[in-house]
Amino acid sequence: MRTKTLLLTAVLGVAGVAATTAQAQSVYSLNAVGYVNLSLGAGFTIIANPLNNTTNDVNTILTNGLATGTILYKWDSAAQSYVQSTFLASTLKWNGSGKGNDPTLNPGEAAFIKLAAPATVTFVGNVPQGSIAQSVPVGFSLQSTPVPISASVSTNSTVKITAGNSDVIYAFVNATGLYSQHTYLTSNGKFNPDYTPAVGEGFFYLNKNTAFNWNVTFSVN
Repeated sequence: MRTKTLLLTAVLGVAGVAATTAQAQSVYSLNAVGYVNLSLGAGFTIIANPLNNTTNDVNTILTNGLATGTILYKWDSAAQSYVQSTFLASTLKWNGSGKGNDPTLNPGEAAFIKLAAPATVTFVGNVPQGSIAQSVPVGFSLQSTPVPISASVSTNSTVKITAGNSDVIYAFVNATGLYSQHTYLTSNGKFNPDYTPAVGEGFFYLNKNTAFNWNVTFSVN
C-alpha cells in the first residue's frame, strides 16, 4: 500500500511546518484539515481512516474510487468474528448498512477491504489532536495508529504501545497475502522485529494479557 498524505493549512492562516516520514509527507497547522490518498492493490488490504469527518460512517467517507462488489470486513472484537458489507457503485452505498447501522471507520479503527482491481481511495477530515485513549481489548482486534503519522510503535514517544509480554502485531502484506509477525517482549520493551505502520494502514493486534488503553498525545502546532 502506497500512501500520500497532504494536510492543508488552517483557516486561521497560521503558518505550518513540514514533517516528513518514510511513508508520507505532511504539512501541518494549528487547525489542520486535509486528505489522505491510499493506493491499494487488488485483493485484501487492511485500511484505516486517520482523519475525523463530520461522520465517519463508510457511506460518507469510503465511496470514492470503488467498484461494485468491493467488500469491507470489520472485526467484531466481542464476537471475535467479521461483519461484512458490499459496495454498490450505482448508489454509492454499502449493502446492509441501514439507518442506524452504518459501519464506521473512525481514527484508530481498521478493516479489511477486498478489491477486484487496484484503486485509490481518499479520506478527508480533521487531524485528531490532544490526548487519545484507544481501547485494546483482550483477544484479537483490528487497530491502527489514531493520528496521521508513520512512526515506530516501539520507540516513537507519540505512538508507542506499552504492551504485555508476548502480545503480537500481525501486519498483513497485500503483495504476498501473508502476515508479518511482531512480538512484544518486556525484556527489551519493544516489538520484535520493530513495526512502523504507514499512514492509513491497519493491523491485527493479539492481546494475550489484560485490556489496556493505547495512549497517544498528538498536536500539529
